[in-house]
Parts: sequence; structure tokens; C-alpha cells
Amino acid sequence: MVGKVYLVGAGPGDPELITVKGLRCLQQADVILYDRLVNPELLDNAKEGAQLVYCGKLPHYHTMKQETINHFLVKYAKKGYQVVRLKGGDPFVFGRGGEEAEECAKHNVPFEIVPGITAGIAASAYAGIPVTHRTMSKSFAFITGHQAGDVEAEHQWAHLAKGVDTICVYMGVSHLSTITKHLIVNGKSPQTPIALIHWGTLIDQRTVVGTLENIEEVVEREQITNPSMIVIGEVVTLNKKLNWYQEEIVPNIPVASR
Repeated sequence: MVGKVYLVGAGPGDPELITVKGLRCLQQADVILYDRLVNPELLDNAKEGAQLVYCGKLPHYHTMKQETINHFLVKYAKKGYQVVRLKGGDPFVFGRGGEEAEECAKHNVPFEIVPGITAGIAASAYAGIPVTHRTMSKSFAFITGHQAGDVEAEHQWAHLAKGVDTICVYMGVSHLSTITKHLIVNGKSPQTPIALIHWGTLIDQRTVVGTLENIEEVVEREQITNPSMIVIGEVVTLNKKLNWYQEEIVPNIPVASR
């Protein structure tokens, strides 16, 4: 009998942000293939005897290639196992969940998508930054920082700079300079607020705030690295007023103002 693959979003880091359905899948799985940014506390919910397979990826270094992960999903399911592919955030938001689902479909392996809370929304919320606001932001976009060096994506910057109120950038720290320059060149004000949220939703979360013009200096001074979510737009100004998490949970972490 063929088993089933569940592509489960683990949420952005705080283990309590996984969905009820995602947790149930985790508790019932025979095999769990999990990513680097999945909170290890979630693995405590695995049943006794479940096989845990680490599939972590670091920038410029992959413990396991995507093709290998795809192969394992199919192989374990073909053996009749219930397989959970546990992914940080949401499987379909820059998580390659679409590719993994395609592989299952190609080999006639049953699969199910269990959405998770993505970092673009959750990290922003934990930093007191709503991605939409009735008077400040009526639209938002999720983009990957990897497109900063993509010639084919160059035309998109004009649309982002002029047509979107809030921009959330995943995996963008190493491309920060290119991102800010692209936006300014394409019409975004150099004074546009921008925040970087490091380890969003976790106890050691740090948020730094600046403008497109000076954020590189702020990031260098505060030594902000990956993993960090970048949020750009006027809603960032609400951080100082709505910064509930760091004020109440981690009051001693400094927040650089713009």
C-alpha cells in the first residue's frame, strides 16, 4: 500500500504557531523530513519510533539537494509510510512545496498541503508592523531577495516601487544594498521606512529600523544577519507604537530607530 505525504507548514519559529492540523500530522507521521528553520521543539511531538530526517539548507550550502528530498518523499510513501515534510513558514511561500507536490503527483503518491503561517506576516506582526493598514497600506507583496540579482526580474522593481504599499522580502539580507538601490532608482523615496526582523517570533528576535537611504549603516552597526525578514513601507513607522513582543517578552533588546 502507498502511504501519503503531508507538506506541513511549521510556522516562522515560535512552536505554538503551528496549526492544529499540522501538529496532528506531525504526531501521526512515520517519517518526518524537516528543515533548518523548523523549531526543534516541534520534533518532540513525533511519535515513538518515527524516523527523523534532517534536510536543512544554509546559504550556499545544502545538507540535502532538493532532488534528493523529492526522491525520499516518494520512496518513503511508496513503502506505505505516512510522511511529513515539515517546512518553516508555509510550504507554498518560497518553500519549494510546489516542486515537492509535483514530484508526488508525478509518481502517483497521495499528498496533502497543510498551510502554515508565513514569516512575512508573522515576523512583521511580532515586530508590531501590520502588513496592511486602512490608512497606510492597502496592498502588500512577498518577494525573494534572490531576485535582486536576476536580470529577468529587473522590470518588476518599477512595479514594486510604485504599485505596492508594503514589500516583504525573504532571504534578502545579503542583497540589501541591491534591493534598496533598485527601489530608489525606480521611484521609491529614499526616506521610505524599512525594518529588518532577525529571528522573528523567537525569544531572541531583534528588530532594527531605518530608511532605504541609511538601513545598510544600521544593519552593519547592529550586526543583523540571516535569517531576517525585510519589511518596507510606511507601516514600519508603527513599530515603535505597536512593538508588543519585544517590549513585553524581551524588554532588554535594543531597537534602532530611524
